[in-house]
Amino acid sequence: MFRNDYDTDVTTFSPAGRIHQVEYAIAAVKQGSACVALKSEDYAVLACVMRKESELGSHQEKLFKVDDHMGIGISGLIADGRVLCKYLRTECLSHKFVFEAPIQVGRLVKQLSDKSQKFTQKMEKRPYGVGLLVIGYDATGAHVYETVPSGNYFEYIAQAMGKRSQSARTYLEKYFKEFKSMELGNLIEHALKSLKGASEVPLTKANCAVAYVGKNTPFTILADEKIAPYMSMVEDDKKEDAKQEAKDEE
Repeated sequence: MFRNDYDTDVTTFSPAGRIHQVEYAIAAVKQGSACVALKSEDYAVLACVMRKESELGSHQEKLFKVDDHMGIGISGLIADGRVLCKYLRTECLSHKFVFEAPIQVGRLVKQLSDKSQKFTQKMEKRPYGVGLLVIGYDATGAHVYETVPSGNYFEYIAQAMGKRSQSARTYLEKYFKEFKSMELGNLIEHALKSLKGASEVPLTKANCAVAYVGKNTPFTILADEKIAPYMSMVEDDKKEDAKQEAKDEE
């Protein structure tokens, strides 16, 4: 009702108490391709579906290394995500230079959320139209965080964001109790399986990427041929499901 009169800048509340510019930024995150994250006691895993503008183009990168002990997956405006990734890398380097130790994951996520919140208060700025899933491992264990354009952040055992992410969340809610003691390979398999329902196209080694970090394991991104063995596990699972459905029909 009042949206056209109250969405021209980020400092004006509507009569309903809403800031529409922030809501638009959150909507941009929901339009991005799906990204999921999950963790066990010793590992955290990211997986994402990557889009491409046309058959002649390459897939857009969505997973980024921040430091040896952490990385991010993004959904929404990729350009905004790269800006925030550069900020995170700078903060990591600064902390290492001053304290000679890697920064705690939760502390850096809080700093990032404070930065995002400031952009919801200034008329000359706009909120970042990107959501981040942050995975990391520090002295307190493995972590999965989600940040949103409003400046809020949350820690999860497993989470999904982006377009059609509800399907991935439903899968993760079904199996999350098993994640705590899981090995890395099984976590990656669950991450890819959760993406199946959230992807608008069949998952392949070309349009999918996985990253992981853990105890004595630096942040590593798997793509193309490196992810092929895990994709074959998901394809084998598809064949078994098809066989089971055929038996049920008989």
